[in-house]
Amino acid sequence: MEAADGNEGFAAFQQHQFQLVMTDWNMPNKSGLELARDIRATGSKVPIFMVTTEGEKGRVMEAIKVGITDYLVKPFSGDLLREKLDKYAALS
Repeated sequence: MEAADGNEGFAAFQQHQFQLVMTDWNMPNKSGLELARDIRATGSKVPIFMVTTEGEKGRVMEAIKVGITDYLVKPFSGDLLREKLDKYAALS
C-alpha cells in the first residue's frame, strides 16, 4: 500500500494490518519520524524502515529512539533492501 504523505500513511495504518512499514523521513504534512512516533504510540511492534538521505549519526540515533527498526540511506541497492527484509522476515 502506498500513501501520499504521513497523514495518509497513518490513516492507512489504523485501517489495515501491516507486516512492515517503509517510510521516508521527509514527507509532506507528517514526517516519517512523526509517523513512526504515531505508530509506536499505538503499541504496535511492526518493523518500521526509514528510507532517507538523512544519514548523519544524530539523525540515525533520533530515529532509533523513536522506534525505527532499520534505516536505509538513499541511494541504496536492491541487494541491501533484500538483506534487511530477509533479516526481519526470519525474526517473525
